Amino acid sequence: MTTTNTEIPALDGDGMIPAYVAKPEGTPRGAIIVQQEIFGVDAGIRKKADSWASKGYLAVAPDTFWRQKPGVELDADKPEEFQQAIQYMSNHDFDLGIRDIEAVIHWIRREAGVPKVGLVGYCMGGRIAYMAAARTDIDASVGYYGVMIDQMLNEKHAIARPLMLHIPTADGFVPPEAQKTIHDALDDHPKVTLHDYEGLDHGFAAEIGSRRDEAGAKLADERTVAFFAAHIG
Repeated sequence: MTTTNTEIPALDGDGMIPAYVAKPEGTPRGAIIVQQEIFGVDAGIRKKADSWASKGYLAVAPDTFWRQKPGVELDADKPEEFQQAIQYMSNHDFDLGIRDIEAVIHWIRREAGVPKVGLVGYCMGGRIAYMAAARTDIDASVGYYGVMIDQMLNEKHAIARPLMLHIPTADGFVPPEAQKTIHDALDDHPKVTLHDYEGLDHGFAAEIGSRRDEAGAKLADERTVAFFAAHIG
């Protein structure tokens, strides 16, 4: 496995998107976009990208906040940095951001030469996983504890490729009524798979910090690996 920091052209000549790229040995079996939480492309996100590369995938972790401030890395366990991260998310243009995901998909297929592309996202990235499924031609998407998905269910008709969502039932950022709205809208969707994690909270699959639940993370990650094996290669 080799890792590099690279820059990916945004659509319409709109600048360059910084990205952490982990390449497997040999020909990739597919590509996985690792979509960050609100804390940046930190050590935990890089670890997730490295893990996908070790499984034979080209892994690309784009810097979501590059238009605000490139290279943001914040600590979820420090309250002042957590609040900074919330502010970055509040200022993020999600509609423009999904265009950046499109640019990354194009770059993977054209420049890296890997035709099948999946995306896995966490927190804010879980919302972006849902948006990618509805708004791009990504081959498969997985969202962990995605926020505000209940406010975007009017786009569910556009989901044409497989989408899996991991939902912790004690998520402090996605209350039970929002979870029910998501289930009511998506339980019977032919392309969507929902998994609930009883009693777990937001961030349960984080690689670093205090939020991780080992058993829950292991189960969700096993399901994600099998999902991408089936749909990406």
